[in-house]
Amino acid sequence: QVQLVESGGGLVQAGGSLRLSCAASGRTFSPYAMGWFRQAPGKEREFVAAIIWSAGYTYYADSVKGRFTISRTYANYTVYLQMNSLKPEDTAVYYCAKHRGASGRATTKDVYDYWGQGTQVTVSS
Repeated sequence: QVQLVESGGGLVQAGGSLRLSCAASGRTFSPYAMGWFRQAPGKEREFVAAIIWSAGYTYYADSVKGRFTISRTYANYTVYLQMNSLKPEDTAVYYCAKHRGASGRATTKDVYDYWGQGTQVTVSS
């Protein structure tokens, strides 16, 4: 069983920054990929960023490219999302997730099997 715990959300003014963390625990943790998704009220959960755990390749949604950076540390099984130049439209609950497979695409929520509980990010204008 894998557990994912997000932290780092909060309230920030437009143009500000936040850093989200997602700590993984459970059995030996070596996923193919980890992802960040977000869900705003009344909207579907959408892809934000993903990282291939071993190789470090990263993928971003167009809406966050150039502003957000995903990274990970092996030592403590943690994945991060550095969010800069935040906009009110970034307001959402942010979730981290573990990829279910050993290869393939990493930008759609159907390929992730374990999810964290989410952390709220609110950007005021």
